[in-house]
Amino acid sequence: MNCYQITAWCSHFISNHVRQGDLCIDATMGNGNDTELLCCLVGETGHVHAFDIQEMAMEHTRKRLESSSLLSRCTLHLVSHTEMDQYCAPESVRCIVFNFGYLPCADHSICTQPDSSIAAIKMGLSLLQKNGLMSLCIYSGGDTGFKERDAILSFLKTLDPKKYLVILSQYYNRPNHPPIPAMILKL
Repeated sequence: MNCYQITAWCSHFISNHVRQGDLCIDATMGNGNDTELLCCLVGETGHVHAFDIQEMAMEHTRKRLESSSLLSRCTLHLVSHTEMDQYCAPESVRCIVFNFGYLPCADHSICTQPDSSIAAIKMGLSLLQKNGLMSLCIYSGGDTGFKERDAILSFLKTLDPKKYLVILSQYYNRPNHPPIPAMILKL
């Protein structure tokens, strides 16, 4: 792994975890980068559910998946990530990916919020199968503030260590509130 952007860092762990035939969720589809990665990893026998509340995100993701001939491996949902349980059964999902913040190149006032994000994480943990992975890219700073970051980090600290392994990393010497990657493994 030569690129040290948060997305590449998280993709490295996701790629080493997801297998062909898996069921995965992109909880915040955005421009479809993670959705595309998951579709490649699950292969023809797996499936991905991708969620976002913005039509622009859905359209960008649809175009990306169509151009890479992967749309048949995915179901796109124009609903909040708090509704994931309507589409996947408990303990059936191998990997769930979150990018908290706002859609790049879009209205920054439309962004994830602490209460709904924590509700979605909790729900996602119930959907993860044993040894399932949840990847969290936590963005904060001028546009999104610090309230969501602080709330998510506080919540992660409360997870039962007998049920979950939480690995938190940080770009320690980068200025301007760099994003925080976190991984949760369900034991």
